[in-house]
Amino acid sequence: MNNTSSMKPGGLDRSAAALAPAPAPLGAYRRVIAHDGLVWLSGMLPLRDGRPAWTGTLGDDCSVEDGIAAARLAAENAVAALYADLGSLAHLRVVRLGVYLRTTPTFTDHPRVADAASLRVRELLGARAEHTRLVFGVASLPGGMPVELEVVCMVSVQRTAS
Repeated sequence: MNNTSSMKPGGLDRSAAALAPAPAPLGAYRRVIAHDGLVWLSGMLPLRDGRPAWTGTLGDDCSVEDGIAAARLAAENAVAALYADLGSLAHLRVVRLGVYLRTTPTFTDHPRVADAASLRVRELLGARAEHTRLVFGVASLPGGMPVELEVVCMVSVQRTAS
């Protein structure tokens, strides 16, 4: 694992470029929208080669370990999508991560699965990935997948002296 907390902006881009290609949207929407210094990323799923890498319900037919792996993959897809659509991660800061988990009503290990996404984003982006987080247990997610991530970022533009 790379310690990216002091990684230079170019190193962030190299880390993102080494990830698998960002998944295409599964419907009629844009993957990333940037406006007035904010960036919204559409729901990121644990897709590999355009197909669900995991399906199931946490607390039933999907183990916590599989949920953790799915959350890590969804986080990698999120960073790959941000890099693909923005062209650089140099001035990006993650401010909020929403983690949606397909769970049974009695499932209680939400933080453990969500931490996998938080930690993977931090591994890839370093200090720029320190974020707030919400975690939801839901009855259904696209394609029967156990995890979906919502990401909100800020982009700062460095001004040069004239």
